[in-house]
Amino acid sequence: CYGDALARTPHLDRLAAQGMRYRHAFANAPVCSSARTTLITGMYASSLGAHNHRSSVAIPGRFKLYPEHLRAAGYYCSNNSKTDYNVAGNHQVWDESSNRAHYRNRAPGQPFFAVFNFMTSHESQVAAKAGKTSFRVPPEKIPLPPYHPDTPEIRRDWANYYDQMTLLDEQVGNVLAELEKDGLAEDTIVFYYGDHGGALPRGKRNLHDSGTRVPLIIRFPKKWARLAPAKPGEWVEDLVSFVDFPATVFSLCGVPIPAHYEGRAFLGEKKAAPREHVFLFRGRMDERYDTVRAVRDREFRYARNYSPHRPWGQHYSYPFQVQPSMRSWHAEFVAGRCNDVQSAYWRPKPGEEFYELAGDPFELRNRAAEPQHAARLALLRAALRAEILATRDTGFIPEGMFQRLAGNRTIYEYARSEAYPLERILDLADKAGDRDPVHLPAFIATLDDPHPVIRYWAATGCLILQDKAAPAKTKLRARLADEWADVRVVAAEALAYFGEHEAAVNTIASILQSDNLYEALAAQNTLDFMWQAGHVTLARAKSLVRDLKASEPAHR
Repeated sequence: CYGDALARTPHLDRLAAQGMRYRHAFANAPVCSSARTTLITGMYASSLGAHNHRSSVAIPGRFKLYPEHLRAAGYYCSNNSKTDYNVAGNHQVWDESSNRAHYRNRAPGQPFFAVFNFMTSHESQVAAKAGKTSFRVPPEKIPLPPYHPDTPEIRRDWANYYDQMTLLDEQVGNVLAELEKDGLAEDTIVFYYGDHGGALPRGKRNLHDSGTRVPLIIRFPKKWARLAPAKPGEWVEDLVSFVDFPATVFSLCGVPIPAHYEGRAFLGEKKAAPREHVFLFRGRMDERYDTVRAVRDREFRYARNYSPHRPWGQHYSYPFQVQPSMRSWHAEFVAGRCNDVQSAYWRPKPGEEFYELAGDPFELRNRAAEPQHAARLALLRAALRAEILATRDTGFIPEGMFQRLAGNRTIYEYARSEAYPLERILDLADKAGDRDPVHLPAFIATLDDPHPVIRYWAATGCLILQDKAAPAKTKLRARLADEWADVRVVAAEALAYFGEHEAAVNTIASILQSDNLYEALAAQNTLDFMWQAGHVTLARAKSLVRDLKASEPAHR
């Protein structure tokens, strides 16, 4: 129903014929936990400090998660069964959350809100099970996206993914059949959507459409047809994203929308004006750091890479373990068998990305430097800056600084105080992402700024410039004694480009032992990139990791 001729999804196709398909629906983050944090809170995870994958961040006690509001309004709320939110604390979210949770467990006549999660199309299921030899779509018949090299492993994963989607379709059909059997189909509004973009490499974890655009089908029974934005079988062109879902459900259910929610209702009595763009973000994915922010309207995507010295395709342990396609793609790149389009995933990124989706659905042609798009680029660049500032985006704070900076507050509350100079930080981070030596004086001037986040971005700007930042060497050396480990980590990696390998490695070695997990993780990432750059031998790097494992506390 979304136009893939190879797909076999009869139940979803029937749901789309009975309901309506959204053409421009997006997960705000391209990974499950950060996307789900946004869903469960009605706020951008980047506003709450919960944007880093698999984190546990405290939020203000007055912020209830959306099922809590529905339960207070009398709804029975069940979740079957994945949670995976980045929110700390003991929230009484669901009436039941387990693999047995079901709306059938509610009190007689009680209205219900039920979530059913399926892992069938999760990245852990992309690879075919051992011994599988038959696929509905033969691997050799699959048209690969241009960024994937043509290898047997990649073709098998694609073929198996199509099979998994057909299995998922059957599971969706079972849930819909239960509604029919229970006599509830004519009383129930049904939402179907994905967790994030596709699970194959360059999907999940990436802010391109392949990682953030999701299917969204909504079916209204006839008695509630007046609430539908289109007729059955039609497309809806409005831009919507996960942050809008809770407000939309409340609007449909007559539940007050909390004042702190950042989403807009796109259905119901409190329906807001359609969005002109959606705001997208990513931070740490698994064990790898990479700060990216983007806005997407109906025609263009604009992205700001604040870590352009890191590739899109870092070596994330989990997909490398479970996906032959990821291992195969990387092996082809290392062997020099990838073309420029396929190699780009494993190389440093541009500071800015600007894609016109019509004619370039895989987002391969970066038009940021093309004069004919200057006006639209400027418009979306300004829109992105406005989103970051309006939401007091916490993603510019190194994760290792959260607890100490926030003190007795949540990181959300800290970011809304005058103690967080976000405009100054954003100005410096933008300069760092430009990778232009013209900004070096600004970095040098702020390397001894009183605020640690300012110093961090000044050092990051120098690191991104590598050997072009040589005039900052003296000030960077002073930062090796900075009171904040995250600043020391970046300064050490930057100094390694000036030949100060021993001082850099010694600094990293000391931070590897930190009791702060995220400081130690930043140091581990830096050690890896220092090895890749030839600034530390593999033997030395391994010895430091062995020392770390030998001294690691049980809780780590």
